[in-house]
Amino acid sequence: MFDSLQERLQGVFEKLTRRGALSEDDVSTALREVRVALLEADVALPVVKDFIEGVKDKAVGAEVLRSVSPGQQVVKIVHDHLIEMLGASAEEIDLKASPPVVIMLVGLQGSGKTTTTAKIALRLKQREKKKVLMASLDVRRPAAQEQLRVLGEQAEVPTLPVVPGEPPLAIAKRALRTGLLEGHDVVMLDTAGRLAIDEELMAEVAAVRDGVKPHETLLVADAMTGQDAVTVAENFRDKVGLTGIVLTRVDGDSRGGAALSMRAVTGCPIKLLGVGEKLDALEAFHPDRVASRILGMGDIVSLVEKAAETIEQDEAEKLAKKIQKGKFDLDDMASQLKQMQKMGGLSSLMGMLPGLSGGQMQKIKNAKLDDGMVKRQLAMLSSMTPKERQKPELIKASRKQRIVKGSGTSVQELNKLLKQHMEAARVMKRVTKLGKKGMLRGGMGGLMPPGGGNPFGGGQ
Repeated sequence: MFDSLQERLQGVFEKLTRRGALSEDDVSTALREVRVALLEADVALPVVKDFIEGVKDKAVGAEVLRSVSPGQQVVKIVHDHLIEMLGASAEEIDLKASPPVVIMLVGLQGSGKTTTTAKIALRLKQREKKKVLMASLDVRRPAAQEQLRVLGEQAEVPTLPVVPGEPPLAIAKRALRTGLLEGHDVVMLDTAGRLAIDEELMAEVAAVRDGVKPHETLLVADAMTGQDAVTVAENFRDKVGLTGIVLTRVDGDSRGGAALSMRAVTGCPIKLLGVGEKLDALEAFHPDRVASRILGMGDIVSLVEKAAETIEQDEAEKLAKKIQKGKFDLDDMASQLKQMQKMGGLSSLMGMLPGLSGGQMQKIKNAKLDDGMVKRQLAMLSSMTPKERQKPELIKASRKQRIVKGSGTSVQELNKLLKQHMEAARVMKRVTKLGKKGMLRGGMGGLMPPGGGNPFGGGQ
């Protein structure tokens, strides 16, 4: 999400920060470009107007134009306003109520309500150690209740047994009674959707709301629908009342306009983001981190959190012992690539690293350092024998032909992979020789090849 906006804004601010002094015209020109970038990202026009006016009032002030680094000051002002527009601070699901806490999910058909219900239930079970019960109130869509039951089995979260012919309000009340009797902490209600908003849908959802009084009413909206998602949010807020928004399919939306508009237009916080199809592909929405990523400042906190969640302690300790002995074979490389995939892939990690300018990101794209490359590398590594992975020097002409045939790749790609491994192994040996004190003296520079070179391998 935000890829196109990130690219445009970084280009604008790179020009701005390179200049020693700024005139009022410089700031106005930059803000015109920011305005165009936001509109192209599908941000609502009233939101763009308010944003630009708020930034301009502060950015053309004397304290900015006369400061030591005026360009950086303007970037900071834009950063602060982005955070304000996105919601100032992160707000996750509120569970501060007498159990069972009722959470109702609403939205249009096809927005991903049922999958999101299971994702939230799994998140609450794993992170908050809550006992969750799920219930489907969707009696119209064929197999909707069965879909939630199957997802419940995958997440190992119980679902309310289906009673044929039971209306939505009766299901909701039965779910609440079951939750009380069986000692559940949370009861999640997956309501029915329609292809478009209509009076019947709103009346049904309002009846459930009045009957069970949910503590949280979350709108599930598809980020891919852009400004339509904002209109849907306004309708549900006005007619049902919302406590928060969950945006789905954000991994498929490169513009991000819906996310930037939603909080400003509706006043409802975005609480969670659906970032993939798997049940654990759900993230908290942090306005400050998102703003930093949009402006190319990286997101080290999320990167560390993601690493802590996905890195397996045993594997990490095993690799650390190998590195201490100066060893790093192709099995270790395969393990690292798999770890990278678990953390969201190369493109996701790149977006979290601070200090990468638009030009540097473009170079990485041009070098085709994408997630497809990682998959091809893993295919080549899987096509090797255990002995070849332990002793890469065995891989000569005939073995290379076998490996590339088995993985559907080319000899050039295999050579690049082997060279990349050699570079990584060389760095590992250098770490061992330098030791902790040497590393502190030489820093990362001590690990680089004498003539510089490409840290990703391939000799570019």
